[in-house]
Amino acid sequence: MATPDITENIPLNVGNPGTSGFWSNNAEDYDVAVGGLPFFLAPTDQQPYQRETAPYRKDQFDNGTEPGEQSLTGWWIRSQSSFHVGSGIKFYDPSAGETTKYRFTDSQGVDVFTKGEVKLLKDVDSTHATNGAIVGTDHQHTNQHVRSIQWSSINGVLLHDEFDVEKISTAGTVTKFIDYTSGTDRKVFAICDDGVNAYWITNKTVGGNQRLTMFKKPLTGDSTTGSSNPSATGDVTQMFQSGDTEILYAAMEFIKDRIILCVNNKVFELATTATALPSAVYTNPNTNYHYTSVAASGPAIYTAGHSGIYSTIQKYTLTTAGAVPTLTQAVVAAEFPPGEIVEKLYYYLGYMMIGTSKGMRVSAINDQDGSLSYGPLILETSQPVYDFAARDRFIWCASGIGTLDAGLIRIDLSQNIENEPLRFAYANDLQVTQTATHYTTAVTFIGTTNRLAFCTAYETTTGAIYLESATVLRPTGYVTTGAIRYGTLEPKNFKLIRARGDFTNGAMDIFALDSSNNVYTIITYNAAVGTPEAATTNPEGPQEYLSYKFTLSRSATTTSQGPVFKGYQAKALPATARQRVIQFPVWCFDVETDRYNVKTGYEGRAWERIQLLEDIEKLGDIVNVQDFTTGERVQALIEKVNFSRKTPPSGQFDGFGGLLLITVRTVL
Repeated sequence: MATPDITENIPLNVGNPGTSGFWSNNAEDYDVAVGGLPFFLAPTDQQPYQRETAPYRKDQFDNGTEPGEQSLTGWWIRSQSSFHVGSGIKFYDPSAGETTKYRFTDSQGVDVFTKGEVKLLKDVDSTHATNGAIVGTDHQHTNQHVRSIQWSSINGVLLHDEFDVEKISTAGTVTKFIDYTSGTDRKVFAICDDGVNAYWITNKTVGGNQRLTMFKKPLTGDSTTGSSNPSATGDVTQMFQSGDTEILYAAMEFIKDRIILCVNNKVFELATTATALPSAVYTNPNTNYHYTSVAASGPAIYTAGHSGIYSTIQKYTLTTAGAVPTLTQAVVAAEFPPGEIVEKLYYYLGYMMIGTSKGMRVSAINDQDGSLSYGPLILETSQPVYDFAARDRFIWCASGIGTLDAGLIRIDLSQNIENEPLRFAYANDLQVTQTATHYTTAVTFIGTTNRLAFCTAYETTTGAIYLESATVLRPTGYVTTGAIRYGTLEPKNFKLIRARGDFTNGAMDIFALDSSNNVYTIITYNAAVGTPEAATTNPEGPQEYLSYKFTLSRSATTTSQGPVFKGYQAKALPATARQRVIQFPVWCFDVETDRYNVKTGYEGRAWERIQLLEDIEKLGDIVNVQDFTTGERVQALIEKVNFSRKTPPSGQFDGFGGLLLITVRTVL
């Protein structure tokens, strides 16, 4: 009123709350307040007070790489029809692209590299015990080697384990090839072959001193056709003896029609008919440096070694200074981070495989000069990668599985990880369960077959050589998916899962894994059960994410047969708290009266409140909404403000004003 009287409040409220504040009723009795602005409710049949659940799903269309991946009927869906891009991820998220879609977290005992199929791998058989193989407390040298050979049309491997060398056939038959005696003879340090003969080096005692001695023997021989002792006759040939060199460390390979021999810190180039140790091609100036591996690419030969924690790869190019190309001097081709020791070099399909004390890297090779450019660690292992074998597009790494089990890790050179040069798909492969800390020291194929062989060693006990079975599958194996969180950290209710495959020859158990790696059994698929959709009843309640573990078991009657897993689809529903949309009509006049006939207001007050409310809406911030009629207090966003100028409903209301329709969406 122009002239206020004693029955009215003062024109301005002292301590008026901010836009996100609260309102406290004093003399007047307001019904609601929005952002600290109080109002009287004005519900009618035409404009009622309303509350409803806010929409929580957006309309979607299916633009996924696989049909059904998008939620068209309310479900959040995650499907996977192949695992061929390998292990090594923790989470699935859409932004990671196709390479993540076909990856997983972990596997054991299964072959994942056939697109659209997961099958059990072959089992392995222990055929022969091996002896001491790990040199040094830092495990930076292995004295075990296994090589693919064929003799007299027999496929097999040549195993060197310290004092002995044996030939082992595909049937597991062991034939002694060299039979040195521990405590009497000196051990074999390195061995290689040219497809016809084997060559090895050892120390020979001469005048009380140790001298490097090299021997040669046909692969068709055995320990009965000629003694391995230096003084014997028969098919063992002592090629030469060095008068001034004692072997402490050694590595050798037959490459480019010659033997490259590394002894201590020196590199030698030998013909297979050598009768004397030639001068070193290169002598590392660091007398503590010793070599661990030799390999070759098209334009160069490489050696790898280390001194303490410092490790390098050296390159030797070829010169045609005569009828037969000879090696030039060494050039450092690659250096490695301190503490990462190069154990093995292996050239295949234009790449150099590098096994180190930390894991495995791949290097690109310059076709012109043989220079190397290595990539990041493809896999990080608990033990060094000591050896490699290759067939088709695959590389097998001798490194073990986990901290106990012996075995191999396979790399697929045809599957480059997207946007990560020189990183390739990998997964655990052949495996044998162990009970003590092991070291998988060497791997090769058994002659011309597709069966693998690998050998192991331990710190305190003997190891063994294992041959891949021709027909028998592993009893069980599993693959664990990445964590499924649908690209959001909001909780979800995981409800259903269905797998596809052929389970007539074996079975598959499905488990759920929560964020704490607790394991919950869901269902077992087999010939009798089939492949029904199963409820994910555990873990109970909403989860940020879940992983699934699929464990395959071979046939109970035929060990050569097992199930085929082809993919799965998981369904979930969002578990976020539902929001409410509240619409309430309120009066907004200059002068208003509450239910107790207490007047409040002044001229121009209605317009001020409309402007304040619109300013709050303009900010788009959260405000406090109070309903004094019910006692409800929520935080909300103002979605809509609608003002209609109307005639005051009674004499208790006066001045400019009308009806406000305020629509808010709760957020907490």
